[in-house]
Amino acid sequence: MVKKDMCEVYCYDEEKVNRIQEELQREDLSHVSQLFKVLADENRTKISYALCIDDELCVCDIANIIGSSVATASHHLRTLHKQKIVKYRKEGKLAFYSLDDEHIKQLISITLIHQKEEKANV
Repeated sequence: MVKKDMCEVYCYDEEKVNRIQEELQREDLSHVSQLFKVLADENRTKISYALCIDDELCVCDIANIIGSSVATASHHLRTLHKQKIVKYRKEGKLAFYSLDDEHIKQLISITLIHQKEEKANV
């Protein structure tokens, strides 16, 4: 039985493959992979999206938004902070978090647009 999603014969464009392999060696994709791995957790994605909606939230706000304890929210925020997805500042006894830069907001926005396009095309 022939699978429609596979080549029926094995052949490849050696020049193209070599060019792309060289480019892959020049780029450090491990950070990209790690970024998506961190965002693959639904609660961390919710936190990141919440910070797209509101520029700054305290840990207690975030815990209530994702429906978790403050300890769980803090754990997720530490993970996001280690990957430089979020940054924080202290104000008295409160810790306020925000996105580290505009690129995270762009990634989430592009992903949501892609998802809406996919649903529209079904």
